[in-house]
Formats: sequence, structure tokens, C-alpha cells
Amino acid sequence: MPRSARYTHGHGPAALASHSRRTAATSCAYLLPHLRSGLDLLDVGCGPASITADLAGLVAPGRVVGLDAEAAAIEAARATLTERHLADIVELTSGDVHDLPFADNSFDVVHAHQVLQHVADPVHALEEMRRVTRPGGLVAVRDSIYSAKAWFPQPEGLEMWRQVYLAVARANGGEPDAGSRLLSWCLAAGLTQVESSASTWCLATAEDRAWWARTWAERTATSLGSQAVALGLATQEDLEAMTSAWQEWEAADDGWFVVVHGEALARVD
Repeated sequence: MPRSARYTHGHGPAALASHSRRTAATSCAYLLPHLRSGLDLLDVGCGPASITADLAGLVAPGRVVGLDAEAAAIEAARATLTERHLADIVELTSGDVHDLPFADNSFDVVHAHQVLQHVADPVHALEEMRRVTRPGGLVAVRDSIYSAKAWFPQPEGLEMWRQVYLAVARANGGEPDAGSRLLSWCLAAGLTQVESSASTWCLATAEDRAWWARTWAERTATSLGSQAVALGLATQEDLEAMTSAWQEWEAADDGWFVVVHGEALARVD
């Protein structure tokens, strides 16, 4: 088995479309004040590269590399960069965060958004990120905390969804509450100068509710759902109840959902 855990979300259309909505402003605001022109940056687990593209604009003409382990993600990243006229500027490569294909001290900034929750050995992954970061450079990580997600109204099926997701993610070798563990993992990886913080996504407009509910309803019916059934963690009837709950929540005019994230910004000695 590879050192990376099985990716719970899969790389289907729903997951990739959802990840494509992410920007540097919404997903790594804690890092942005530390960026400047000319820095070399590695984006680990770049997915469709919507964040990578934003970061490239902030550190140009520094070298920017987007790395992902999945061919579908690299393909989506290439499409994003072509659309944004960055295909000749941002490098894309396939690789595993547990064994980064770069020499020591290759980058000034190594960034990973929503990655460590999906890997088998997050401490070793951070050791690798530290290894390829130059002295004085930054390792920047952000992950959500599934146990801390909150919502209103509260259809019964949404708590079932949370419990099924937690169980599937852990069965896959990941840690869905990674955001709360980032400081601990950084210290275990030998990173001593660590600033820890937290931030949220708040989804409360009709547009945000439609996006959030539909992406999770689709994932519940496909990637997450198929894994849950195969692992014996849910039945088809459970999946239908969870999907109906997402539809009920979306239809509520007072629907509100918050995603809590932990963040760690570590200066490499």
C-alpha cells in the first residue's frame, strides 16, 4: 500500500468542481502577508490549481510548482493554468508528499491546503515539506476539522453524513480532524517556530447553499457513498437519507453551515 491514504473524496466531477472554487483569499489568507515577488513556491496537493494560480501571481517571477498524486487532478490543473495563461509559468508534476521529488532546500514556501487530512503519515509528510524548504522559509498547512462543522437547520441525515464521513476517512487511513492536530504534527516533525491559527468558511447565501449541498449530495451518492457501503459503514437507505437531508438543508431560507479550519505557519530553522 502506498504511504498516502486512499483519497476519500475521489476525483470525480463533483469534487474537482468544488475544489476549483477555492482561491488564495478564501483558502490561505494566513499565508498571504508573508508572500512577495521572487519567492520559489511549491503547492503540495494542488488539485485543479485554482489556489496555485493565485499564488503564482503573488510570487512572480519566482518559480512555482504544483504537485499532485492523481492524474485527474494534474489534468484539471493543466486546464486551469491554460485558461489563466499560466501554463508556461507554473510547473506541474506528479508525486507523493511522503517522498517529494525535489532536492533539499529547493523552495522558499511549501504550501498544502486540505492535504494532511488525507495522508497516512502526516508527520513524515511535514518532515518532507520541511526538507525541501530553505532555511528561513515557510511551511504552510491548512486543514478542516470535520467534528467541528456546524449547521442549521439540522436534518437528522446530516449528522449521519458526518459520522459516516469520519468513519470512512479513518478507514481510508486519514484523519478528518487534521486541522486540530496541525500544531502537534508540526512540532513532532521538528518544526519549532510555529504560528497556529484558525479560520472558517461560512455558507449562508442561496448560491453557497446550492453549491455546498449539491456537491455533498453528489459525493454521498457516488464516491463517499460507494466507499461507505463497501466498508459496511452505511446502507443504500442511509445514503438516500443523507442525500435527502442535504436537499432539505439547501431548500431552507435560513440554512447556514460553517467549516472550521486549523492552520499552521512554520518558519524553517
